[in-house]
Amino acid sequence: MLISRQERARICSDTELGAGNVLERLTAYGRPLDEPVLWTDGGWQAPDGSRPEVLTLGQLNEAVETYAGWYAARGVRPRDPVAVHSYSSTEFAVNFLALTALGAVPSFVNGNLPPETAREYVRRQGAVGAFTDREHHDVLSAAEGAEAGEGLGFCVTASDIRPEHRELLPSSCPYRHDPTDPVLISHSSGTTGMPKGVPHTHRTLMYAQVHRLRYSTGTDMARTLVGLPGAHNAMVATLLYCLLLRTDIKLLSSQRGAQVLDAIEEFGPTTVLAFAGTFGEMAAETLADRDLSSVQVWFNTGDAAHEAHIRALVQHGSHQTMGKDLRRVRVEGSVFVDGLGSSEAGYSVFHNRHTKDTSAYSRCVGKPISFAEAAVLAEDGTPLPPGRIGRLGLKSPTLTPGYWNDSLTWNRMRLGGYWLTGDLAQQDDEGNFYHLDRAPDAVRTRDGILFSTRTEELLLRELPELADCTVVGVAPEGVRADWDGDGEAEAYALLQLADEENDKGSDEEAWTTRVNTVLVRAGFPPVTRALRMKPDDVAKGATGKVLKRVMRDRFAARGQV
Repeated sequence: MLISRQERARICSDTELGAGNVLERLTAYGRPLDEPVLWTDGGWQAPDGSRPEVLTLGQLNEAVETYAGWYAARGVRPRDPVAVHSYSSTEFAVNFLALTALGAVPSFVNGNLPPETAREYVRRQGAVGAFTDREHHDVLSAAEGAEAGEGLGFCVTASDIRPEHRELLPSSCPYRHDPTDPVLISHSSGTTGMPKGVPHTHRTLMYAQVHRLRYSTGTDMARTLVGLPGAHNAMVATLLYCLLLRTDIKLLSSQRGAQVLDAIEEFGPTTVLAFAGTFGEMAAETLADRDLSSVQVWFNTGDAAHEAHIRALVQHGSHQTMGKDLRRVRVEGSVFVDGLGSSEAGYSVFHNRHTKDTSAYSRCVGKPISFAEAAVLAEDGTPLPPGRIGRLGLKSPTLTPGYWNDSLTWNRMRLGGYWLTGDLAQQDDEGNFYHLDRAPDAVRTRDGILFSTRTEELLLRELPELADCTVVGVAPEGVRADWDGDGEAEAYALLQLADEENDKGSDEEAWTTRVNTVLVRAGFPPVTRALRMKPDDVAKGATGKVLKRVMRDRFAARGQV
């Protein structure tokens, strides 16, 4: 049951509302406490020891107050960072709501980070303590009680938090936030090394959600399945939006394509949110054997998705559109909203809508959302005209105020008043933006610059035998051959076949010829060689992104390319 027009107007005019007090405001709006608000994947342990699959607003409030009581008793105060390291998306959600109720700042740590990376990342945040699941307790517990200024004051798991801790909730809870108060530290994907801590405030994390409530009915999100990483601010933003919109929302702790498909068949969502890597895995499955009839919208954020994956998904489900008689009519095929965003941007500032009849691909991400500004920038920060390739810069009220404890890196990523996303892009004459590559992943070859992501897009479109592919460049030791370098590298296409068993007759030389025929015909630089890869051979980071840096190093070390 979505909010009424009157409820929507009240929310949009609520000057107290922000990302840090949504539960408090729902109570003020008079929401029924027995109304189901959050579906879990069964992995979260409540303070009473149960593992509920659905929480009412009252039960969610009770759990949040219990967690907050425990934290308060352990000395957590406003603006204290507290690390949360877990596999469970529901755990991240409950901890976010509990810590912000105290005015503290949850610092999310993706459960897939290597242990040594997680420990160093938490140390850099200055966390006063940590919450972990059982699998990650040993990762952070070694720092508990260490020397003053370096250690964690506590390292707690769900089994330590019990119903009686609710009685320890201080009278100062809930905390009254200023719009500029930090409410969350999530981290970047870490594809170039140590993840960067990305804080968001009471205002920045809520701005886009109120904008959506004001200008969109949100009916396609009546039943929402979230396959985003629980440690990402996109999960939190979606949770807050769905709580306000009064939709059914289920949080998944797995981002693997097959498991998201299982959840679609079980939950019957109208909207599915995930990153491009998850949608790619889903598209590689035999979708005809799946019941995807409930889906109206696929919503991608983070990196832009590939055309081949989008086309596979929009064949399923249905959506409403305006008929010739100006009446709403339901048609076959779902909608894929391709969003380009980042942890820093706080929201996907580009949205490109695709259906079965879409033709605007070629890495087109569309125009920026109305409240944001984007530009393709030259090296001196000057906006470039259409057709010129440069660095993508953003301005937005949803943008993070800077990196946590790292203002140097933040200021180095600003140019001409814009924040640099790290992407390379160009515009067309109609103002549409096209995403070409990440700057470190572009490959300078003897035949010109090969943009890896754009090349992957082309190969997936032209070679239907491929389930996925990754393009990397390997340069001699000491030579830099990316967008910012001036050397040359060899480019390699790493191919994952959709039907490996029936393609044993094709060798790498034949695949190299096929790949380069496609590239040369399109005017792209050729690759040195095309190599067959199995999915498990492709290095991926904590959020599922391909780690091209790791792939480059791995091949160089093995001397394979």
